[in-house]
Amino acid sequence: MSRTVAVIGGGYGGAATAKALDAEADVVLIDPRDAFVNSAASLRGLVKPDWAPNIFFPFATWLTRGTAIRDRAVSVDPGGVTLASGQRVEADYLVLATGSDYPYPSKPDAHATNEALDDLRRTHKEVADSTRVLILGAGPVGLELAGEIKDVWPEKQVTIIDPITELLTGFQPEVREDLYRQLNELGITLRLDTSLTAPPSTEPGTAKPFTVTTTTGDEITADIWFQAYGVKIANDYLTDGRLTPLTPRGQVPVTETLNVRGHQNVYAVGDITDIAEAKMAGYALQHAEIVAQNILAQLRGEQPTATYQPLPFPMILLPLGPRGGVGQLPSPDGPVLAPAATVAEYKGADIFTGRFAAQFSPS
Repeated sequence: MSRTVAVIGGGYGGAATAKALDAEADVVLIDPRDAFVNSAASLRGLVKPDWAPNIFFPFATWLTRGTAIRDRAVSVDPGGVTLASGQRVEADYLVLATGSDYPYPSKPDAHATNEALDDLRRTHKEVADSTRVLILGAGPVGLELAGEIKDVWPEKQVTIIDPITELLTGFQPEVREDLYRQLNELGITLRLDTSLTAPPSTEPGTAKPFTVTTTTGDEITADIWFQAYGVKIANDYLTDGRLTPLTPRGQVPVTETLNVRGHQNVYAVGDITDIAEAKMAGYALQHAEIVAQNILAQLRGEQPTATYQPLPFPMILLPLGPRGGVGQLPSPDGPVLAPAATVAEYKGADIFTGRFAAQFSPS
């Protein structure tokens, strides 16, 4: 029986799927990067560049049977993948796991590990040389970036601007209250229900003083700024429609077994799916478990039966540096607040690097 599984994308969901299938199938992992990147830890790598190598896990060191191809998919059909180089990868099973793109430094721009590390070191120096930091976007990325900067440089002035009127909408009131309290204690200035009349005159991540005007008529002067908004689903290779129509949001419709609708041999995981939940690494890792179980069942000649059901409420672990942060976790009685100590224990202390070091160690 043919056992080739092409996994398109080596992020959280794709890497975990490839690793889970590596011993049983002929895995071909396709990604332009040379390593799995624990991008949730990129902001920690920015403020602590000597620690930054911990977030990269070279594909070549943990795929023992499988093959990693450094290339980009340009088209997919039920029988395989066409790559930017012109190479064709025939496959019995396909896993779409290309995730989403997000502005640097939340996700590295460079595809080579050494270049990504150079970028983090360069930006670290730019922040170190700045006194006033402006962050545009008060979602989890902007908040985490502010917390990381304040942990290393508590004397810096950090301001966050966002047109939203409330942080973490949809979460329990006590979670939001704890978040506001910690931001205040850190000395982070929060300007909600506010936008800029024009973007900063300087490039993001570059230390050069500038002044911007807000929609409330105030002027803000800062030395450096970062963009913490603008997620984009990585779906370019699917826009030709050869595999499946995309949803209005550019996502892939999937079934409870995480099959792409209409295809028993094609699966999707992570941000690219149309599952009604926040696009988070933890969910992508859960998707990977379901998909690996189902493909292994099919390789044994069995019907895939593992299904995925999203939680009826949002979940989050949002560190503010290695010791602070807020969270909301599931319990038998519904969502509950996770205090800073719990957030630090599960995520903030090392941003999951220990977990991935164990998962992606050479077999």
